[in-house]
Amino acid sequence: MSTENDPLAIAEAWRLEGREVALATVVETWGSAPRPVGSHLVIDGDGNFEGSVSGGCVEGAVISEAIDVIGDGRPRTLEFGVADETAWRVGLSCGGRIKIFVEKIQ
Repeated sequence: MSTENDPLAIAEAWRLEGREVALATVVETWGSAPRPVGSHLVIDGDGNFEGSVSGGCVEGAVISEAIDVIGDGRPRTLEFGVADETAWRVGLSCGGRIKIFVEKIQ
């Protein structure tokens, strides 16, 4: 696998450049979640990102939360799904549920 598109390798490269970085990881899915458990999205403090945790369904919301995690250093678990009122706002209309853990990379 090329490290060029590997979110974990990109996170390390960005960190070594001095950027503050957060990593979002899919930790649980149910139903028709578009990305499997273990999928990653890496985000820097300016909102630049690489990877995917939902194929575009919830990336905007995850990036926003990741920037907050970078700022306060507190990891959090995000949940999205069709039974959740945020599902329609963020576009997870494909069904299912997804749980994403977001942490700052030191």
